[in-house]
Amino acid sequence: MAVEASAIAADVVKKSLADVAYERIRDRLLMLDIKPGDLLNDDHLARDLGVGRTPVREALKRLELDRLVVSYPRRGTFATRVEVTDLAFISEIRTQLEPLAASRAARVATELQRERLRAVMRAVESFDTHAASVVETLRLDARVHQGIYAAAANPHLEDVLIRYDNLATRIWCMVLDRLPDLSRHVHEHLDLLGAVIDGDEARAADLARSHVSGFEDAVRKALFT
Repeated sequence: MAVEASAIAADVVKKSLADVAYERIRDRLLMLDIKPGDLLNDDHLARDLGVGRTPVREALKRLELDRLVVSYPRRGTFATRVEVTDLAFISEIRTQLEPLAASRAARVATELQRERLRAVMRAVESFDTHAASVVETLRLDARVHQGIYAAAANPHLEDVLIRYDNLATRIWCMVLDRLPDLSRHVHEHLDLLGAVIDGDEARAADLARSHVSGFEDAVRKALFT
């Protein structure tokens, strides 16, 4: 708790308490520290995070829009359940939108954004999946995808993709210990990033589509074999 409180104090310098509460609760939901179906208690969360109840309530409203929590009158707010059928629905959307973001990023990214993606590439190249924690692996994955979304320079597309990438991350966390080769999944980002940086729209789109399809296939195998 002390470590998290100090991290929150540093974040507050640049962000509102509601933003900080949102990000901290979101991460707990994504990593399944808050399990699907769990009740989220305003008072407990406020104490844990070292903030008031108002920022927590504002954060929960945002998380409901993200489909990570659901509120019921007189019952409370619960972490949304993760259903197997969600995988097909989420993948259907991401299969269309991830290639769009990748090809657009390859076309319109500024040199500064391409340099930021090169920094992400270097992080992927040096990343040791065997030594890394689950949290570190998922954060790197998010850094890759969100870097591409930002480089696409379409805030509406970015907002939608972050939301569905978050939902996909929850499913990934459910089966992470059953996935055989995380190293391959992490390092296949290199070709995708390279295509975006090089401005190869068609290749970037193809690799993004393949990445999403590969994710769905790997999760299905983990769930059903």
